Amino acid sequence: MKRTYLIYILILTAFYSCSYVNEDDLTEDIMVDDVTYEDNIKTIIDSNCISCHSNPPTNGAPMALTTYDNVRDAVENRNLIGRISATDASVMPAGGQRLPQSIIDLVIQWEAEGLIEN
Repeated sequence: MKRTYLIYILILTAFYSCSYVNEDDLTEDIMVDDVTYEDNIKTIIDSNCISCHSNPPTNGAPMALTTYDNVRDAVENRNLIGRISATDASVMPAGGQRLPQSIIDLVIQWEAEGLIEN
């Protein structure tokens, strides 16, 4: 009988100790005073976009995102922030999960601060 209670307690403990609502709950906010392409944005692009947005682009990607000028142009003229912020089928990265909001916010902050290179 004691063993049965112990098993129930262990199962309940395991069940209630893990909670997960969405991916944003697992990522912490990224606080950066001055966002620059070299220090912050390049890593995001290289980790999430270069597989298709290389030079030359692959998998139907319309442009490369391999340089500061490419990425700045994509933010200013090609709705990059809208594409990574989307919640429908147009979300980037294509075929993948939406980037965590903290990463999207960093790109938005970079734009708001003037798209600084370094």
